[in-house]
Amino acid sequence: MSSDGVSTHTDDTNLDDVVIPQENPQLNGRSLSWTKLRRVDSLDVESASLGHSAATAMGGGMGWAVVLQLAFQSIGVVYGDIGTSPLYVFASTFTDGIKHNDDIIGVLSLILYTLTLIPLIKYVFVVLRANDHGDGGTFALYSLICRYVKVSLIPSQEVEDRDVSTYQLELPSKSLQRASKIQAKLENSNFAKYALLFATMLGTSMVIGDGVLTPCISVLSAVGGLKEATSHMTEDRIVWTSVVILVTLFMVQRFGTDKVGYTFAPIIFLWFSFIAGVGLFNFIKYDTSVIKALNPIYIVDYFIRNKEQAWISLGGAVLSITGTEALFADVGHFSVRSIQISMCCVTYPALVLAYTGQASFLRKNNHLVANTFYESIPGKMYWPMFVVAVAASVIASQAMISATFSIIQQSLSLGCFPRVKIVHTSNKYPGQVYIPEVNYLLMFACICVTLGFRTTAKIGNAYGIAVVLVMALTSTFLVLVMIVIWKTNIVFIILYILIIGSVELLYMSSVLYKFDQGGYLPLAFAMILMTIMCTWNYVYRNKYYFELDHKISPEAMREIIGETSSPRLPGLAVFYSELVQGIPPIFKHYVGNVPALHSVLVFVSFKSLPISRVPEEERFLFRRVQPRELQVFRCVVRYGYKDVRNEEVPFERLLVERLKEFEESGGGEVGDLDRAWRSGVVHMVGEHEVAAAKGAALWKRVVIDYGYNFLKKNLRHSNRVFDIPHKRMLKVGMTYHL
Repeated sequence: MSSDGVSTHTDDTNLDDVVIPQENPQLNGRSLSWTKLRRVDSLDVESASLGHSAATAMGGGMGWAVVLQLAFQSIGVVYGDIGTSPLYVFASTFTDGIKHNDDIIGVLSLILYTLTLIPLIKYVFVVLRANDHGDGGTFALYSLICRYVKVSLIPSQEVEDRDVSTYQLELPSKSLQRASKIQAKLENSNFAKYALLFATMLGTSMVIGDGVLTPCISVLSAVGGLKEATSHMTEDRIVWTSVVILVTLFMVQRFGTDKVGYTFAPIIFLWFSFIAGVGLFNFIKYDTSVIKALNPIYIVDYFIRNKEQAWISLGGAVLSITGTEALFADVGHFSVRSIQISMCCVTYPALVLAYTGQASFLRKNNHLVANTFYESIPGKMYWPMFVVAVAASVIASQAMISATFSIIQQSLSLGCFPRVKIVHTSNKYPGQVYIPEVNYLLMFACICVTLGFRTTAKIGNAYGIAVVLVMALTSTFLVLVMIVIWKTNIVFIILYILIIGSVELLYMSSVLYKFDQGGYLPLAFAMILMTIMCTWNYVYRNKYYFELDHKISPEAMREIIGETSSPRLPGLAVFYSELVQGIPPIFKHYVGNVPALHSVLVFVSFKSLPISRVPEEERFLFRRVQPRELQVFRCVVRYGYKDVRNEEVPFERLLVERLKEFEESGGGEVGDLDRAWRSGVVHMVGEHEVAAAKGAALWKRVVIDYGYNFLKKNLRHSNRVFDIPHKRMLKVGMTYHL
């Protein structure tokens, strides 16, 4: 395709990207959203953000049978990582042995309060409430903030956003001046807008990096345990066996969270039952006095006795909460209520019993701290526990893999990640997705890390940095949500910062101590991902502003059509773009090359809203370009970042049916539309080439001409995302000089 011409597309590649949901059979008879919106300008009216109710997000819209079913599934998907931490936490904390017997109680107290404050109180009872209509993760928090505060760098918000159902915006009253002032400062500060987006990308990148580290350390630690069972397992054999298991693990991801969850859940549930039972046995058998760990004064005594070494040992204690971010990031695969039930009823009690039992054992066996977990298992339970431990360690990888799929889907919809294929793996639970390209890239990265590091020591050092940094970023966003959206009492906000924030900062200071011992690994992954995301988002925004600056006005539109010498051809032409505030400049370029127009023209703009889902009946927003006899329409098609498109319902048919409803609602005739549709539909897709403008800075030329274009050429094209029939599609080429 030339950069400034028109080409016919004949590629028959199958379209199985995100596809449009099936038409709602209950739609007939409903009043559509466009009848409620004020008519300002026929080309510049913006669409609104919608989503399903908070009750559905919490799980309140589901029956208890479904909630319990999801709670069981979540055990196999969400908790594998945090659930297998008892394998190595005490050994990682007491790397130099136990110096004082009461240090065991001090560390146990530290672990118990960390588990209670971070996974239980912070995530289960606070952070999960900040879900974006059922979806979690860093980008969900960012999109939630964007909906209430105009901090998005894409100028797509309009007053009409607040007029549509379930948008749930609340204007601050006089008694809520604090929220109003913070909101105004954020909206008027470009630095704040860029800082929020940067923090969002950083948090997302760290979670994805965690998705690489978790499989590596889990599988290596599992297979490494075979050394105790047989002397034939050399280091090389352990590494290559781990690689084989990793490949198998990533290959089963295509079956979806639903099937994977049902497969893994019984094993992890058995694992929690075993560690809880063994923990209770050891607590009764060895030393029930460890119950004193409920008194936090033992944490203070531990630091007084050990000083700097106690601070360094926090890097081991923090491993007790690895995988906690999966509680929030994976909520879209399940529901808030199901995560709360599984955590409170299964995971938390089992972990408390496991760590308490190990502490009781160590009080009588200080010298066995290097292999606490296996040494504390009663003789007859050793081999069953070993088998289940190996399986559970492998399954632990699933939590962060699923979380990675979820957050990439969100970042893709918000223009912060290159186009990739989204496969929705469950008809029952729309939040469950699989991304083939990302899956294979994760697998490749895991294999490289496993072959490169070969042991879990350096990977373990890297683990803590990724975990604590993401938690700190989540807390930062949560404080903004508390102030601007929830309007939380300032006393509770201060308490949250002083308690939760202080704990996380203390842990962060400790894990950064081991930066040069492998801690640089997640930051290296994050920098690579940040480069990709920033490059894509930078050009994405500049393309949008270019089209916005060069959009065609209603007057120019009438002139262009009037100057076209050729007669209007029978049929319907659909022009696609992402510009929602007018006619894209590529239309004039098309008319200049092909001076003929169809009898009906529809300009379709796809818009991703900062919300998880948009109800089908409010997805299409139409406007007619005056005068009526031009037969020109604009359509904004609105999607949330979790919306599913369904190949079984062609977008073309949905578009025409909604357009007919729009005409009928305005007292118009649909005869011309019917005749145009029967004559044939042609789909015009802008194939935009981008290049740095003449005289642009060197960094800008590198980003646009090399970075962005490399990503664009090696990933999916726009027509494959828009679900456009290949045999009736024309590509209109045009170069944007940014």
